[in-house]
Amino acid sequence: LPVKKKPRTFYSAEQLEELEKVFQEDHYPDNEKRREIAAVVGVTPQRILVWFQNRRAKWRKLQKLSIKNNRNHPASS
Repeated sequence: LPVKKKPRTFYSAEQLEELEKVFQEDHYPDNEKRREIAAVVGVTPQRILVWFQNRRAKWRKLQKLSIKNNRNHPASS
């Protein structure tokens, strides 16, 4: 049987602002913290879990790009 994918969750600007604010404080919220965030944002804790997984992946990618760019363009002193 084919696996049913969940429909994509679209976040409002306010929801994203709240999620980003929490992400700046903690990249790995525990189960209780995810439930609190879910209540504030208005989505399920599972969606919060996935959002944080994706956001950490984006953060790591940006970190790698930043390091790579610093090697290619060292600051002149």
